[in-house]
Amino acid sequence: MEKNVMRSLELVAKERMEVAHQLSIWGESGDEDVSDITDKLGVLLYEIGELEDQYVDRYDQYRVTMKSIRNIEASVQPSRDRKQKITDQIAQLKYKEPNSPKIVVLEQELVRAEAESLVAEAQLSNITREKVKAAYAYQFDALREHSEKVAIIAGYGKHLLELIDDTPVTPGETRPAYDGYEASKAIIQDCEDSLTNWITQNAAVSSKLSTRARTLSQRRRNNIKARTEGLQQLQGHDLSAQDAPLNDRDSWVPAGQHEYVEDEDDDGEEDDLDAPSHSAVDTEASLNGEHRGRNHDPVMA
Repeated sequence: MEKNVMRSLELVAKERMEVAHQLSIWGESGDEDVSDITDKLGVLLYEIGELEDQYVDRYDQYRVTMKSIRNIEASVQPSRDRKQKITDQIAQLKYKEPNSPKIVVLEQELVRAEAESLVAEAQLSNITREKVKAAYAYQFDALREHSEKVAIIAGYGKHLLELIDDTPVTPGETRPAYDGYEASKAIIQDCEDSLTNWITQNAAVSSKLSTRARTLSQRRRNNIKARTEGLQQLQGHDLSAQDAPLNDRDSWVPAGQHEYVEDEDDDGEEDDLDAPSHSAVDTEASLNGEHRGRNHDPVMA
C-alpha cells in the first residue's frame, strides 16, 4: 500500500511541474503584467513540484524502515511454527497414546523451543518499537518541512498576485504601463531565501498539548525513564559473590541445560542476516541520506 502512495506522490510531482511549465507558456501571449506574473507563478509551482519530488525520496526511506520490521517477523516465524508443531504433537499423543514415552521427549523439546521463541519474541518486540518510532518520526519531520515550505511558497504567490492591476477598464481605454518587473523578481528572491533558510526551530505551525495531555504524556515518559534507570542500576550491581567458583568444573551445569543460551546467539545472527538494518546506528545513517537537489527557476530558463 505504501508503494501505491509513493507512486501517486511521484505522479503528482511530475504533473505539477508540467502544469507550471504550461502556465508560463500560456502567459507569454498576454499583457505585460499577466505575462510576467504567470511566468513567476510557474516558477513557484515548479518549486512545489520539486519539493514533492524530494518528499517522495524521504517517504521511501520511511517505508524501507517500516519494511525492516517485516523481515524480522519472518525470521521469528520458524520458532513460532516449531513450538506450535511440538504442541500439536504432544496433544495428539496424549489423546491417542497417553502413556507413550515420546510425550516426555516432546515436552523436553517444547521447553527448549519455548526458550528459543522467548528470545526471538523479545528481539522482535524491541526492534518493532525502535523501528516504528524511528520511521514515523522521520516521516512526520519530512511532512512538516514539506508542508511549511509549501505554505511559504503559497504566501509569496499571493504577494505576486497583488502586482496584477485588476481594475476594470472601459472599451478603448489603455491600461497604465506595467512597472512590476523588479518587484516580482524581488518576491521570487525572497521566496528562495525563505526556503533556503527554513529550519525546524523556526516552524510557523506548532502543536501545543493541552494541560491534561501534557501531564499524562509527561507521566508516561517519567515511568519509562524510571524503569530504564532501575534496569541500569540492577545491571550495574556486582553479583559475582553469589555464584559458585568457576574454576571448579564439578560445579558447572551440564552444557545441555544451557542450550537456550546458544539458541539466543544463533537467533541474533539470523536476525542480522535477514534484516541487517535493525540497529539504531544504521537507522540514523539511512535517515540522513542525501536528497536530490533543487534547480532554481527552471521555467524561466
